[in-house]
Amino acid sequence: MMRGNLRALLAVVIGVWCASLFAQDRSLTLTEIWNGQFSPKGLQSIRSMADGGHFTVLERSSVSKSMEINKYDYTSGQKLEVIFSSADFPELEGVFEYELSADEQKILIKTQRRAQYRHSYFAQHYLYDLSSKSLTKVLGPDLQEVSFSPEGRFLSFVRDNNLFYWVISEQKLVQVTFDGKQNHIINGLTDWVYEEEFGFVQAYQWSRDGDYLAFLRFDETHVPEFSMDVYGQGLYPTQSVFKYPKAGEQNAEVSLHVYNLSTGQTSDIDLSQWPYEYIPRIKWTKNNNQLSVQLLNRAQNQLVLLQVDMREINTRVLLKERDEAYVDIHDDLTFLNDNSFIWPSEQDGWRHLYHYNAQGELIRQLTQGSYDVTAFYGFNPRIGRLYFQASKRGSMYRDIYSMNISGTNTVRLSQDKGSNSADFSADFSHFIQNHSSSQTPNRYTLHSGLEGTQLRVLEDNAALGNLLEQYVLNPKTFDSIYINGNWLNTYTIKPRVIDTTRKYPVLMYQYSGPGSQQVVDRWNGANDYWHQYLVNQGMIVVCVDGRGTGGKGRDFKKITQGKLGLYEVEDQIAAAQYVARWPEVDPEKIGIWGWSYGGFMSANCLFQSQGVFSMAIAVAPVTSWRFYDSIYTERYMGLPEENAQGYDAYAPLDHVTKMTGELLLIHGTADDNVHVQNSMRLIDALVKANKPFDWLIYPDKNHGIYGGYTRHHLYRKMTDFVEKNLLNNR
Repeated sequence: MMRGNLRALLAVVIGVWCASLFAQDRSLTLTEIWNGQFSPKGLQSIRSMADGGHFTVLERSSVSKSMEINKYDYTSGQKLEVIFSSADFPELEGVFEYELSADEQKILIKTQRRAQYRHSYFAQHYLYDLSSKSLTKVLGPDLQEVSFSPEGRFLSFVRDNNLFYWVISEQKLVQVTFDGKQNHIINGLTDWVYEEEFGFVQAYQWSRDGDYLAFLRFDETHVPEFSMDVYGQGLYPTQSVFKYPKAGEQNAEVSLHVYNLSTGQTSDIDLSQWPYEYIPRIKWTKNNNQLSVQLLNRAQNQLVLLQVDMREINTRVLLKERDEAYVDIHDDLTFLNDNSFIWPSEQDGWRHLYHYNAQGELIRQLTQGSYDVTAFYGFNPRIGRLYFQASKRGSMYRDIYSMNISGTNTVRLSQDKGSNSADFSADFSHFIQNHSSSQTPNRYTLHSGLEGTQLRVLEDNAALGNLLEQYVLNPKTFDSIYINGNWLNTYTIKPRVIDTTRKYPVLMYQYSGPGSQQVVDRWNGANDYWHQYLVNQGMIVVCVDGRGTGGKGRDFKKITQGKLGLYEVEDQIAAAQYVARWPEVDPEKIGIWGWSYGGFMSANCLFQSQGVFSMAIAVAPVTSWRFYDSIYTERYMGLPEENAQGYDAYAPLDHVTKMTGELLLIHGTADDNVHVQNSMRLIDALVKANKPFDWLIYPDKNHGIYGGYTRHHLYRKMTDFVEKNLLNNR
């Protein structure tokens, strides 16, 4: 009997041991990668409450399956109460966002989202009163950029390109503008190109006490239109027609206006003294009567920061910034209580913070050194400290810091090396840190805002870590290589065990756009898992951030000015030649791939490398900068008539005849960003040059090419192409 038990126990132990060994040898599949099971858990959108000690979160109830807005305590993490539940209101369909009024007595509920462009959308809105527990519908389902006035008396929004506000107590609608018209006049919203390239949609701002509404007006009457066929499921396709200024074409005429709620009058702000093309930001200062306005010339190398006084409608200059290449637009302008302000600049060669007084006179440079300040979180007036993110430990890393407003006593609040970011409470007493690295999934922890002490773990993604232990994952190693006179950041993924009797093909991945970084020590995205899949098939994956990318100062980033596609291509080709000399690499089997700017680069590298690259995959590529939008393109290339050489010398369209190797070209027909026109023109050029290639078009898919099985289908096609041309498996 004892012997039988031992035999059974031994069988169980051996079985578990074998199963464990087998589990650790599981290989990734494309289905697993794209069904989301390897995505790290995040935190719901947290809204800090005014007291700094509590926050609210929009969550789905596991019991009622409804959407709830729950109130939590920062320190304990304890859920204190449900302040709103959609279960109480069956008329609500799909709550996706909310906003609390300043007094935290009302909630703006957003439902039925319908996308317009990348960030803009239409939605149905409701107003919930926490005292009466009543829900009020706010007009129709076509409102945009709805928000409370600062004191919570009004709701402002844009409808049919006109600006309105709603008097909550009277449920009375007041129309501010009357000339809005699709594809002609926009009030209070940005046009397509501002939204995409300046990164904002709401083009109106309330003054601090709600006396004024400042807004931008876009006259896009003379902007050329772009049209896209929408194939849909019907018998006939429809068309999407919108204003899209391409490089060198007419932009919208943008003007600044201020509406006085007490008089019902709108003042047109005269900015003609400072010739400008763009108004990329407006922001009220700490003085209720003073508005700050940023003006930018068309070349985007001269910026003027103005102050507009509402009492006399006069303007004065606070700051001027000039750069031989371009001036970056940001959201880090921060006014302190005395109306002095914090401003980031690259004027000393790196992105640092500067403190100016209320008259625009420099008080001091706050940060300095051979690193960039990569984010500014704000200023705590109670203790006189400001908070920011920077790359002081190296361009591949990000940390959280605080310092005195005097520029002294800098403290690093994050400890673990990798990528660290922060979300501070309203009073800066707490912050939630998001840490990750190439070895560590996203880890969310609560910290004291004073000294950074960790208070508790919110989400450590331990379940994902345990899951991935069952799979064959190959190490991602970071390094730098000396190419074309510069040290370039790289990462490499190789098989765990290198077979010295064979040669390995290489797939290079890059984006390469101005100021971007792919070589950063952070947790995996979907592309990383796909790269792991390919390495498990017997490949090596390499990524190189060449000249023009970020993290290494102004001069490194802006060297590509006027010549997009020159130095970046030179660096990728030279890097491929460097990798080709590795003893384990097959120099005849080196491929490259990328998306958007990376697609532009991949096609360029294949065409210009004279056989260094044997294959390329270009997804949604720009094929000539003449086809792309005015703001982005002219920022880096200038006007086409002033830089014809730059536009035509380094574009894929102009190097088709030199192509050797295999090309896979992929695009979505509903790409409103990089139009499918780019790929169609390249296809035409390839056919005329009698160059064989593969191509894949996704009907009605935008720049992201996703939805349903689309991503899985896309990566299956790319996998087949890579295996056929680099692994010779098909």
